[in-house]
Amino acid sequence: MIKTQIQIPDHLYREAKRIAAEYEMSFADVVRRGLEGVVPSFPPRAEPPAHWKLPQLDLGLQTDPFTDPDWRASLYDSPSYVHEPAASKEAARPRKPR
Repeated sequence: MIKTQIQIPDHLYREAKRIAAEYEMSFADVVRRGLEGVVPSFPPRAEPPAHWKLPQLDLGLQTDPFTDPDWRASLYDSPSYVHEPAASKEAARPRKPR
């Protein structure tokens, strides 16, 4: 057996002590039985296969932009444009004041 220390909220500690006294068990028995009831509810998760690798991602680029050590600086070489959809006719209509 392993001896350990845990922190338990006061109300939970009092209830566990009450159960131990009413059923003539030790506090450790109450905690042990509680864990025995909870542990089966959480079966071990399946481990991912050891041979799993990150899949290749094809971005359709001619060259890898990150091979250049100054790739961050090259971001600012040419102007960038934000392409927004055209506003709908309903959005273009002025609203009547209330």
